[in-house]
Amino acid sequence: MTMVQIPPPPLPVRDKSATRALSPMLTRLAEERATGVLVREHGTLYLAEGRVVHAESPFAPGLDVLLTAHGTLAATAWQRAADRTSGPLHAAELLLDSGLLPAGALELCHLDALYDAGYFALAPSSAPGRFRYDSAPRTGPLPSVPVVALERETLRRRLLLHRLWPDPAADSAPLIRADPAGARTAAAPVTPRQRAVLDRVDGVRTAPGIARNLGRQAFHTLVDVRRLVAAGHVAPRPAAPAPPPPPPVTDPDIALLKRLRDALEAL
Repeated sequence: MTMVQIPPPPLPVRDKSATRALSPMLTRLAEERATGVLVREHGTLYLAEGRVVHAESPFAPGLDVLLTAHGTLAATAWQRAADRTSGPLHAAELLLDSGLLPAGALELCHLDALYDAGYFALAPSSAPGRFRYDSAPRTGPLPSVPVVALERETLRRRLLLHRLWPDPAADSAPLIRADPAGARTAAAPVTPRQRAVLDRVDGVRTAPGIARNLGRQAFHTLVDVRRLVAAGHVAPRPAAPAPPPPPPVTDPDIALLKRLRDALEAL
């Protein structure tokens, strides 16, 4: 029997961005102790006096999902607070003031959501960020994070994912089941956390979609997905082939179109 040995993925390389700021604009705003909203291609960072107080990204579940998915807070309680306020931070503070949320649980979920969305917000982008200054500085009772701490954690997470599996295609593409028998190495056992992810792989959901469905942080789901890809259980769905180009118009076709046009004009 012939054994075919497939080479392993390339070893991780040192992230060159580790020697420079992930966002020079964000670094400058931190030095200015600016207050406002920084909108980037993959997410939004909210600053107060140069520190990050909140982050949002379409790729990461929000604070509401993390609070309500596992019983920390009833979904109806969050909805009532959200209807009475202008944003998730205000809703969280209202719930805290009303005694519906323990301070420790709220702070933990808030930081989880901030670092999770911040990871995506600081991803490389093809468009410049836009900052809107706010003349009313406000920090509130929830903890804020220094910009340097958010950037350091984002770099750590990038390196971790690269070490697990260097190809980021599965981070955003719809996921499909793969045959571990054809894996690059012997299939590793699937943990209960990974099983929950694997059970939701249907060819349509992406890793962020699975995270939202599970009520988990998106980055933690990326870790599970890359491990599943490395073990041969999951793969990104191949892109659909491009449709064939239309057939070229020939001289007889042109002649026929001209005759039809002349007939219509004669009516």
